[in-house]
Amino acid sequence: MHLIPTDLDARARWAGRLRRGAVLAVILGAWEGYARWLASPLVLPAASAVARALVREMISGEILARVAVSLEVLVVGFGIGAALAALLATLASTTRLGADVLTLLTATMNPLPAIALLPVALLWFGIGTPSLLFVIVHAVLWPMALSAHAGFSAVSPTLRRVGRSLGLRGPGLAVRILLPAAFPQVLSGLRVGWAFAWRTLIAAELVFGVSSGSGGLGWFIYEKKNQLDMPEVFAGLLAVVVIGLGVESGVFAPLEARTVRRWGMAA
Repeated sequence: MHLIPTDLDARARWAGRLRRGAVLAVILGAWEGYARWLASPLVLPAASAVARALVREMISGEILARVAVSLEVLVVGFGIGAALAALLATLASTTRLGADVLTLLTATMNPLPAIALLPVALLWFGIGTPSLLFVIVHAVLWPMALSAHAGFSAVSPTLRRVGRSLGLRGPGLAVRILLPAAFPQVLSGLRVGWAFAWRTLIAAELVFGVSSGSGGLGWFIYEKKNQLDMPEVFAGLLAVVVIGLGVESGVFAPLEARTVRRWGMAA
């Protein structure tokens, strides 16, 4: 009896992969055909030229080194932002003062684009990693704190009373009771925070590249644009997309399968 749903799940996964593969093939085919019809590599290089450029840059090691620089900064900034978001959400879910503080801060800071703080970051920290970390933390902190707080607030009063009857208070209540019950919303916040952090980092590196001449993947794109190497520019953009898809399929999807779906909290 247990083999039937497993077989159905496997078929559903393969069908989903085939559908996504077909859609990707159509997009690449349309890109290649339109680029060849346009015949203007400076405007739109062909998909095949971009693929060759990406392979060439990977073999040379340049784009891999740039990706490593970007990911190193991203992981640090994302970790700091996630820790601060967890602290704010915990305080907001366990104290009224914390809830008021989080409401006020998110209402004022969340609408402010992280990249708009770049001039302030440059004045405070100068050109370099600290400025990048500042804008990444801003991009990550507010959506993650809001998602976590929304999840914590949706936890039933019964579960809260069970936790308090066991002597749990403050961080202990948040970790042992609120976090498992609110994990779908927390995971959603992690996904949103990752996306915000990744695109903010690339945008910030593009701006820093104007002044510093060094950096990660964003600077690689900026440098190749100045050299009018458009296949390499699109290769850098493609690398941004591939890394995003890789993190989603290699980190968040397995995490969701092993937690939210296994616990029966999602279909």
